[in-house]
Amino acid sequence: MANVLAIHSVGTSLVAYLRNTYPSDLRTAHPCEFKLFASQEMGSTEERGTTLSLYLYRITMNEHVRNVRSTNDLIRVDAPMSVDLHFLLTVWADNALAEQTILAWAMRQLYQRPVLDRSTLSPEGGWDPSDIVHIIPAELSHEDLMRIWDALEPSYRLSLSYSARVVRIDPDAVSSGLPVVARNFKMAGLEAAQ
Repeated sequence: MANVLAIHSVGTSLVAYLRNTYPSDLRTAHPCEFKLFASQEMGSTEERGTTLSLYLYRITMNEHVRNVRSTNDLIRVDAPMSVDLHFLLTVWADNALAEQTILAWAMRQLYQRPVLDRSTLSPEGGWDPSDIVHIIPAELSHEDLMRIWDALEPSYRLSLSYSARVVRIDPDAVSSGLPVVARNFKMAGLEAAQ
């Protein structure tokens, strides 16, 4: 389980993994930049060169492990928040060969290694040694894909969708005891009662 930076950590880790494994023969034939895009960057019309972007377009609560505690942590009352991250992987290139080759390579990389663990996740997420995140191809309907692109300024680009499951974010630490309540009692003497 991780902290609130875990969502960003998954995105930066995926980008770093793809950047670091991009082979030298493809790097020579199709130089490419790998970048995590924010919503504003995705909607920008500026020239990007050849870029493979990763854009987080949706976050959902994981329906299967919602409110499930870790088996190693039976004492803790608060369950971590379990979310799925939905990414759009897009190639920005000026020719079909580069666009299709880079996207096919990225698909193969994520197919061959669909799991991120503590060794590949960036440390700012505060990951536990047992944390793993699965990267799964997600089928978006044609209509859903077009709705995403219609909301953005640039015209449609060749894209794939992936889900990162399950990112478990720890709740804030709370004290283990009940709050202390103090009261002052004042006793009056018997003569005041007469």
